[in-house]
Amino acid sequence: MAMTPADVDAAAALIPAPVSVDGPWRCAFVLAPDTALAAGPGTEGVARWLRSTVGAALARELPPGEAGTPGGITLRVDPALAPEAYRLTVTSSVEIVGGSAAGVFWGAQTLRQLLGPDAYRKACADPGAWRGITQQVIEDAPRFGWRGLMLDVSRHFMPKDGVLRYLDLLAAHKLNVFHFHLTDDQGWRIEIERFPRLTEVGAWRSRTKYGHRASQLWDEEPHGGYYTQDDIREIVAYAAERHISVVPEIDIPGHSQAAIAAYPELGNTDVIDTNRLSVWDTWGVNPNVLAPTDNTLRFYEGVLEEVLELFPAATSPFVHIGGDECPKDQWKASPAAQARIKELGLADEDALQSWFIRHFDRWLADRGRRLIGWDEILEGGLAPGAAVSSWRGYAGGIEAARAGHDVVMCPEQQVYLDHRQASGPDEPMPIGYVRTLEDVYRFEPVPPQLTEAEAAHVLGTQANVWTEVMRDQARVDYQVFPRLAAFAEVAWSALPPPGERDFAAFERRMEAHYGRLAALGVDFRPPGGPLPWQKRPGVIGRPIDGSPPNV
Repeated sequence: MAMTPADVDAAAALIPAPVSVDGPWRCAFVLAPDTALAAGPGTEGVARWLRSTVGAALARELPPGEAGTPGGITLRVDPALAPEAYRLTVTSSVEIVGGSAAGVFWGAQTLRQLLGPDAYRKACADPGAWRGITQQVIEDAPRFGWRGLMLDVSRHFMPKDGVLRYLDLLAAHKLNVFHFHLTDDQGWRIEIERFPRLTEVGAWRSRTKYGHRASQLWDEEPHGGYYTQDDIREIVAYAAERHISVVPEIDIPGHSQAAIAAYPELGNTDVIDTNRLSVWDTWGVNPNVLAPTDNTLRFYEGVLEEVLELFPAATSPFVHIGGDECPKDQWKASPAAQARIKELGLADEDALQSWFIRHFDRWLADRGRRLIGWDEILEGGLAPGAAVSSWRGYAGGIEAARAGHDVVMCPEQQVYLDHRQASGPDEPMPIGYVRTLEDVYRFEPVPPQLTEAEAAHVLGTQANVWTEVMRDQARVDYQVFPRLAAFAEVAWSALPPPGERDFAAFERRMEAHYGRLAALGVDFRPPGGPLPWQKRPGVIGRPIDGSPPNV
């Protein structure tokens, strides 16, 4: 079967856009049944990935071969390139050269796109199909070193296979950081052997609010789940094979009711009867926060000791400790908390939260890790060495960068993918501002207020997915895609200023990319709006009208 010109055009619609493409010209390379794959030193993992994914999808075994063989594929590392940079050369053969194995891997992702949507299937749909690529040279490198997605598995648990699937989806879009939100009021999702009640009790809730917290609807089926320690090791290893860093998040001192339900002594027992607390079944900011005691510190040090063992420094240099949305009411009412403030010579409850954060910043630094937290950790003084996830807008990131702290830009108003994608009445459980595909494409992670030196502290950017109204994988897919494709281009490509970006050209490339997503089985939102089974009539959300503030 011959590849038509339309097939060639579709295959060349690369997302994210590369730095440069010389060509394409005439058809030059044919992926034949006997095409061999030569893996230079350091690229063996990429070769395994190509054989198990692209090879399986297109019925090509890709046996080992010699470098430079006509009709073959060669992988090699050239340290003269930047670590994540690559050069993909297509003549009668294919050569992928990367600055490291990561660069070679990103080049292999581009090769997969060039081979068309069939390369994204689990098995070959048409073994007799002709697979060709036009002659060209693609040179590419990322704009940012941190290109992330945060996935909340606490509000609604995503089974391990779903997490592994999302790691594949990140890799397909050249995203390299997976922020794993593992604990919250509504569920504790990681096994900690020394504290078994965290998952025996904290991983399960009796029912769940259906829709926004103002909804009168409840799902009366118990909900929960957690990852065993071997599950976590598997997820981390799977991510590492795809050159993705994993950032585990253990939330302190707020968003902690699941932990307090399991171990009531962690709460402010002189203010409320913590023995009566259960894992929270609704949404919002929870007043039940950790008590500022030595027992709490020792407990979470024990938790983090196991977390560090499960997430090795090579793949998880950062540990996220939350630090957001911590109401101070219980501390204000607690004689024990007030005594702690006086004992430590602190100014107020904001400073007490800063004391929490600084403690774990030092504790992690002593063990060779870096703390990162939501931008509330700026309140009461930013911990030395801490990095900031700037979520409430740009302001926290600007403040942190000007103070010399590293920043990941993830402003709620721009890249919270739980926010609705259109203003129409058919959007399921609409939350927040309208953030269209074009809005995400025009997101700029680096605020213009920063000097060049300050902007160097912007490690990169991240899209966040909070799952209160996403109780299954299909709902997560709908909220995340296709907008994650636009976000990936923002994170990877050196785009012009937002107003000068060619969104029409991006939309044309998306026509091919929808075929890739469909082949992957992604339940994305179609350009024309939700399909009948993607709607959730009668379930209220919390839409916010107008344009989001630029804060």
